[in-house]
Amino acid sequence: MNNTAVDPEPATAPTQGHGIDKSNARVQEMFRQIAPRYDAMNHLLSMNVDRYWRFRAVRKLNLQPGIPALDTCTGTGDLALSIAKHAPEGVDVVGSDFCNAMLEIARDKRLPPKRGAKPVDFIEADSQALPFPSDVFQCVTVAFGLRNVADTDLGLREMLRVCRPGGQMLILEFSRPTMIGLKQAYNFYFKHILPRLGQLFARNDKSAYEYLPESVGQFPDGKALADRMEAAGMQHVDFTPLTFGVATIYVGQKPISSEGPGE
Repeated sequence: MNNTAVDPEPATAPTQGHGIDKSNARVQEMFRQIAPRYDAMNHLLSMNVDRYWRFRAVRKLNLQPGIPALDTCTGTGDLALSIAKHAPEGVDVVGSDFCNAMLEIARDKRLPPKRGAKPVDFIEADSQALPFPSDVFQCVTVAFGLRNVADTDLGLREMLRVCRPGGQMLILEFSRPTMIGLKQAYNFYFKHILPRLGQLFARNDKSAYEYLPESVGQFPDGKALADRMEAAGMQHVDFTPLTFGVATIYVGQKPISSEGPGE
């Protein structure tokens, strides 16, 4: 899901990682508990840089009139709404997420749509089994939610499946800076400061803001994630670090031919 903290999107596949509990029940309840303070906490903990990251992400999309767009793991809907705001006329935007409590907040944010388009439609759905036909959306995005999908590769393949041939897949995700000094400061903030602030302002019994640094630390970034995107069948994959590598935008294209990876 999208924003600076964790973007909930549990999945039905077995948990990946080393000890992180990504079970449906735990993740869904965790984000249900923090939903009322989710947006405020994200902006506070990122010092509003999360808004800039989404701004940059939307401008990577080559949106065409009259073709729908999908934002998976949409959370409280900020990226989906930003896509709708900047899209040409007639682009219907759908946001999907596993946690209905987050979607209720997203629905409250909806603005009147542009001419020829419907209001952003927010639906509850598992990103590993999206309820859409193949080859529908001109772009499929996910912001700060892919790492919460239990089976990352299955989530990537589902994004690819529902995207139209020649369309874009965009991932906005945390990454780990490598610059000396910043790396150490980032790690200290993520591991020691953020969990305490998060728990103070958005109390929950599922350790949501301890889960964040754990999930980021165990998730591939940079070339490693780009390689996973290519293995899922995406082509022309490129990635752009933001804010000294604290976050990264990844963009890939669905092949125009119907051939899958390795064919």
